[in-house]
Amino acid sequence: MAALSCTRWLTRALVTAPNPRAWRSLCTSAVAHAAPRNQAEDVPVEGAFPVTMLPGDGVGPELMHAVKEVFKAASVPVEFQEHYLSEVQNMASEEKLEQVLSSMKENKVAIIGKIHTPMEYKGELASYDMRLRRKLDLFANVVHVKSLPGYMTRHNNLDLVIIREQTEGEYSSLEHESARGVIECLKIVTRTKSQRIAKFAFDYATKKGRDKVTAVHKANIMKLGDGLFLQCCEEVAELYPKIKFETMIIDNCCMQLVQNPYQFDVLVMPNLYGNIIDNLAAGLVGGAGVVPGESYSAEYAVFEMGARHPFAQAVGRNIANPTAMLLSASNMLRHLNLEYHSNMIADAVKKVIKVGKVRTRDMGGYSTTTDFIKSVIGHLHPYGG
Repeated sequence: MAALSCTRWLTRALVTAPNPRAWRSLCTSAVAHAAPRNQAEDVPVEGAFPVTMLPGDGVGPELMHAVKEVFKAASVPVEFQEHYLSEVQNMASEEKLEQVLSSMKENKVAIIGKIHTPMEYKGELASYDMRLRRKLDLFANVVHVKSLPGYMTRHNNLDLVIIREQTEGEYSSLEHESARGVIECLKIVTRTKSQRIAKFAFDYATKKGRDKVTAVHKANIMKLGDGLFLQCCEEVAELYPKIKFETMIIDNCCMQLVQNPYQFDVLVMPNLYGNIIDNLAAGLVGGAGVVPGESYSAEYAVFEMGARHPFAQAVGRNIANPTAMLLSASNMLRHLNLEYHSNMIADAVKKVIKVGKVRTRDMGGYSTTTDFIKSVIGHLHPYGG
């Protein structure tokens, strides 16, 4: 198989980085095959694309099993290098974090489950998930919220994209007790990163043929912080006269999404707002189990669920919905220029949902995760069903 294309149209177009090394080639050749838990047994497999897999917590390992089963049935030329990083299962350490980072930096592409963040403070404010994203500079989180044909919700035929800056804002991990009983949490907003995410959003809209970008903010209250973010969005918008630009205060945006989500196309926003809106919008089309997501830096692409939930109460019960992870895996294959396999898997998942005979509990059915996987595999070959 040919190596990865050196000109990824999406990633090259979506970001303008300050250094000339940004958006360098994702070209790779042979890969190392990871045994499920013994990385020392990696064996090179000629012609396959190397992808780092991080199952995460909760139902993550079960969802990754679904991905591997479907990939195997579809003969997808991908070899997963599996790593385990978990704060709740005592599988998190600096050494493990560096192993994951090394794999992701080498492969450039990863698929990950939710790495659960405990609420207890144990001396470190930044979670391993946050540190991973910062070290890779995964600044742009993209969640495509789209209705699934055949699955009726309150709002149907939805198609909107949420773009979230995820390296600063409220998630900067800068908190301290300034006086007894008084905690200060710092929200960091910079011109450089605000301009970067705004340009990403407008480039995304341009490349995807979308008409409008809405900047979501709270500049009426946080006049300097969100004010700077809004100003940067307005400045970038002037460079894209063919894209309609609107602004909306975050609380009004939440209400408008519930009342009339059809008015939105591409939304761009700071970190915390994006986290909230991702989940709200996922609920409009069926919940966390059906919405894929992805995160980008200048060099790396990470594919994941759009609404990040470990769904711990479903662990081991064979009831988790693999739709979001399978669609995310399909998007990953498209990123790797494996269009045929990407379309095959996405179409199979959508056919299963459209037919409606096999649905997991979160979609109102009684099917198991295994039932869903078998049904998807059954729709892979022939390509037409």
